Amino acid sequence: MATLQAHNLFFSSSSSISSHRKLRAGLHVPSANLRTKGVSLPKIPQMISLQREELSLRDDNAATGCTHPQPMAPSNDELLVSKVYAVLGAIADRAEMHAIIGAQRNDWNHLLTGSINAITLTSSLMAGISSIPGGEAHFLAFKLSSVILFAAATGMMLITSKIQPSQLAEEQRNATRLWKQLGRSIETTFALRPPTELDIEDAMQKVIALDKAYPLPLLPGMLEKFPANVEPTQWWPKQKSRQQQAVNGMRRNGWSHELEEEMRGILRVLRMKDEEQYVRLGKLVLNINKSLATAGPLLAGLAAIGSGLIGSPALGPAPALVGVVGGVLAAAVNTLEHGGQVGMVFELFRNCAGFYRRLQEEIECNMGEKDEQRRENGELFEMKMALQLGRSLSDLKRLASYASPSCKDEEMEEFAGKLF
Repeated sequence: MATLQAHNLFFSSSSSISSHRKLRAGLHVPSANLRTKGVSLPKIPQMISLQREELSLRDDNAATGCTHPQPMAPSNDELLVSKVYAVLGAIADRAEMHAIIGAQRNDWNHLLTGSINAITLTSSLMAGISSIPGGEAHFLAFKLSSVILFAAATGMMLITSKIQPSQLAEEQRNATRLWKQLGRSIETTFALRPPTELDIEDAMQKVIALDKAYPLPLLPGMLEKFPANVEPTQWWPKQKSRQQQAVNGMRRNGWSHELEEEMRGILRVLRMKDEEQYVRLGKLVLNINKSLATAGPLLAGLAAIGSGLIGSPALGPAPALVGVVGGVLAAAVNTLEHGGQVGMVFELFRNCAGFYRRLQEEIECNMGEKDEQRRENGELFEMKMALQLGRSLSDLKRLASYASPSCKDEEMEEFAGKLF
């Protein structure tokens, strides 16, 4: 009996093992077959999670009776952040546009200068050839060609002197730098604290002021290239009272009587020395540029008239002399004006004067605020002023002596800025 039970147990276990092996063999699929047929099995955990999320959404929709989820209205903080990114996007776009236009107008300056000089010198050569006696065949051809080229050079000089391509390029280069500077300033401000509506309004005013100071279009809207009065360029809005920026543990927000005297001295030096110097130099360069802009087209026009009168028996060799010499002088004047980029130098001086005017307004805005807690932190403001003027903090304090009423304007020997 025991033998029979052991025999049955052996066969039952063998059959179960064989059936288990068959089941495993039936479920086993070679991976090579899957790869050759391009079949891929989905990942079970991901499918389960997706199905659970789908069932959850269905249950929520069924419970609320909504078939499509409605978008939520943005919060106030999200709206402010969106406005910040919109302003930063516009600033980045402006910087790129000014950089592209600046490169284009710089190319204008080089191409127009070279083209006008080539036309003028060719006209002078033709005028000289047409004055050589002994050939009526070439006389009329060279004479007419010289007159036409001189007339074309005169018109191109008038247009170039009007728009001043070198000055246009300098405007766009400086605008590109200021737009990038404005973008970095806004990013730094909002990295330190959350934005407010006043911050957004202030950023918008700075964008509008910079757009007005450096317009993109050429005509109309171009800045006056020969203004009656030379004024510093202003690319910032009117300074307003600052928000409270008190620092914990500092009773006067970093301000002291010595610091106020120092800022008064800096303000006086900036107004009497730095800004005045660049405005004076700007007027000098402007007068030189006016003279060159008038002389170039005038000489080219006289050369055209002289070329047209070549061959007149009553005038003799004088028309040829006027045509050749006038054309050479016109090319020299054009090279000096546009090759020397006199208009760019004038714009550079005007921008430098604007830089020092902006520093003055920042000092006046802070000093004019009676509540010291509403001023910018004194130590931070002093450090910023030193960096912008290219001075050390100890070197900056020496300017406090100029705040004394006993110090006369003639006694101020040094300038506040050391960078330029």
